[in-house]
Amino acid sequence: MINRRDFIKMMALCGAYGALDLTAGKLLPAANIASGRRKAARSVIELWIWGGPSHLETFDPKPDAGKEYNGGFGDIPTNVPGIRISEFLPKLAQHADKYSIIRSMNHHTNGHETATYLMQTGRMPGDGITYPAIGAVIGMLKSGEYKGKLPPYIALTTNKGRFSENGFLSDRFKPLATGSDPNAAQFLVDGFVSPGAVSKEQIAAREKFAAELDTFSAALVGSCPEMLSFEKALSDAQAVLSGSDAKAFDLNLESTETRERYGRNRFGQCCLAARRLVEAGVPYITINAQGWDTHKKHFEAMQKLGPQFDQGVSALLEDLQARNLLDSTLIWCTGEFGRTPKVDYNEPWNGGRNHYCRCFSTLVAGGGFAGGRVLGKSDARGERPIERPVSPVDLLWSIYELAGIDPAAKLPNPRNYDLSILPPDGGKNKISELYKEKI
Repeated sequence: MINRRDFIKMMALCGAYGALDLTAGKLLPAANIASGRRKAARSVIELWIWGGPSHLETFDPKPDAGKEYNGGFGDIPTNVPGIRISEFLPKLAQHADKYSIIRSMNHHTNGHETATYLMQTGRMPGDGITYPAIGAVIGMLKSGEYKGKLPPYIALTTNKGRFSENGFLSDRFKPLATGSDPNAAQFLVDGFVSPGAVSKEQIAAREKFAAELDTFSAALVGSCPEMLSFEKALSDAQAVLSGSDAKAFDLNLESTETRERYGRNRFGQCCLAARRLVEAGVPYITINAQGWDTHKKHFEAMQKLGPQFDQGVSALLEDLQARNLLDSTLIWCTGEFGRTPKVDYNEPWNGGRNHYCRCFSTLVAGGGFAGGRVLGKSDARGERPIERPVSPVDLLWSIYELAGIDPAAKLPNPRNYDLSILPPDGGKNKISELYKEKI
């Protein structure tokens, strides 16, 4: 149970989210940026594989490169003729018709912080301006059309932590990081009363008692505009705690079979929670997957990480399609970079892979992206792109576009600089080859 001070802070935060409609409406004139096109993606799920997944053990295996590159592991066919992926992903191999693969992602920085910032904003740091990450921007700009009570940007279960994701935007646009473990007996989301811990009657009694004690606010509410705003924030946040939206976090409402299908581990249950948040209409959800910074004993780590990733993402794709939500939900899956194609078998790495930005893979699905396609190609060892190199800006531009947001639109900032979401010329190499429909 949260204390009164934390409760009020959350009230103000939720109320602030609800006050964004006018701002968002002024920033973008419409949800669809091209007349006559398909409906824009309503929600975005970002599978952020922190640390950098190896493309050779995910979506760009190199079975003929030799053990010094592939560790002795191979590839398997998928349900799309001609597309083969790593043997670590047998379940995802049966869903290749639902996603597409970019095998030529690349940039020029191997540092976690700088690469994360680049992949999230499309820009390199160093100009004195901290741009907001894509989740903060989409969460803000879709607030006007989002009718739910939960915040428009939710992170499962932690923030990326490498930079301030709201950048120069207000702190109102930070993601709500849930904390806790969704695989626990109860998913104890930070700032929320756990399901069944306190009854609605008890909550109502405590709210009534708090209101009776707060004579100062009662005296000012009729004459002070700030107090009116505060009371609205309080009312909105109480609606979150007592309303149906918060049930999105109650994974115990799912059947045992469903929870097992996603995998009874943190990542799998995060995928299940993401599906429930999509059903609640939340515009942007990040799953911040951990453990992929495999400098040491990479293949031992993959024996655990691979099956969990394979099971969770497969179940998510399967469920979204079965519930007719895949077309309206855009999924992108990547890390800040990949891992070195050549394995370091020396001490102290013992078969590790290090940071590698020059070539890695990204998965995209739903929300206007086609399935069953591959864009780009790497060389025989996965060391560099040899066809259709794709940059972070190219990828981000397409995600914004399919979400119905003009990537060249202006962003508000405290100094009133002329700043856009992405560089205005960033769309020249967007990944339109993977669109279901031409824009």
